[in-house]
Amino acid sequence: MLPSKPPFQQLLAMDPTYWRTSQKKDYLAKAEKLQAQQAALTLRVLAASGDIAEETGDKDASAWMRAELLVDKGVARSQIKLANAVAKYELVAAGLAEGVVSEVKARVIAKALDKVKTDPVASSEDLVLAEKLLVDYATQMTAKELRIIGKRILAEVDPARFEEAEAKALLAEEERAQQKTALRVWDNGDGTVGFEGVLPTSIGMRFKKQVEAWAQPRKQQLVEKGAPLPPWERLMGQGFARLIETIDPTTLPRHGGDATVINVVISLEELRKELGTATLGYDETNGTTITAAEARRMACNATIIPWVLGGDSEVLDMGRASRVFLPVQRKALRLQQKCCQAEGCDMPPEWCDAHHFKAWAAGGKTDLKDGVLLCPHHHRLAHSPAYVHERLPDGTVRFTRRP
Repeated sequence: MLPSKPPFQQLLAMDPTYWRTSQKKDYLAKAEKLQAQQAALTLRVLAASGDIAEETGDKDASAWMRAELLVDKGVARSQIKLANAVAKYELVAAGLAEGVVSEVKARVIAKALDKVKTDPVASSEDLVLAEKLLVDYATQMTAKELRIIGKRILAEVDPARFEEAEAKALLAEEERAQQKTALRVWDNGDGTVGFEGVLPTSIGMRFKKQVEAWAQPRKQQLVEKGAPLPPWERLMGQGFARLIETIDPTTLPRHGGDATVINVVISLEELRKELGTATLGYDETNGTTITAAEARRMACNATIIPWVLGGDSEVLDMGRASRVFLPVQRKALRLQQKCCQAEGCDMPPEWCDAHHFKAWAAGGKTDLKDGVLLCPHHHRLAHSPAYVHERLPDGTVRFTRRP
């Protein structure tokens, strides 16, 4: 008779698709507890791994873990650091061993308690009470929630003594956040621009909410139409682009001696081409190349000054700054047109651009008669050389791809 497989191997051989709901819930609950208990044992071993370090000649066991277990050294050292921290706090170690405190939560608690230890006002009794409270909270909160309360745990221990100190700590944190504020923008050279940055929490959350406000309607439109949803990151990126495009240039501060505008430099030869290119900025060295179609589309939403150059960079014509549709005009267009005017599109007016049906560069006027609401997708088509568009008798716009 063949020996039966260990219980875990039996579970691996099973397909959870056919498990009852109660079985899945039971397994996940037990697995969470077992992971915490496994972490407790691993951390205890790592805390006592000094002999491994002596054998390898390293300051801790991380070098052996890198060589033998293929664990990145940074990750291994982080684990050893946590092991040493947990070893100092009996209640945290006990919570791990019981399976009621996960490894992630243990890391959060240890960090909070280490901060309490360095607080000049906190006593050893405060440290004991803080540990007890945090371990108790760990059974009721997620790691993120625990991290938030961990920052103000002393105010939980003794509000009368620590609330003022907490307020001062928050003020100091906000001041440090101001010093950390940064933004870096670079041209990827492939038609995209990359950026990364750090913002204070108060500004960062406002930024997130504003971008989500533009991204969410796109998601809702796709859901209603039954179309597949793109990744949320892409929707957020598109939402951010819309946020930038809807900023009223007249409200921006003066920059370089002039109101903030977009200067587009284009040669007469390129202007005459169907697929022309233009430069954002004053010269090709310091500017960014875009299509003439994109420049025309931008003209609907931003103040833009076109400079037409001859063969020797002689300025043949300097355009006037076009005016975007005024708020009252946009409201009137929304009242009249109700939604995107592209044939078959029902994007609500709040998420549409006011487009010059006759291009401003071709003499179009910024008035209601020449204005048409188009969603971002159809607005791009309106300026794309790959498409032609015509206004139908009912006022809608029909797009047709060029042969």
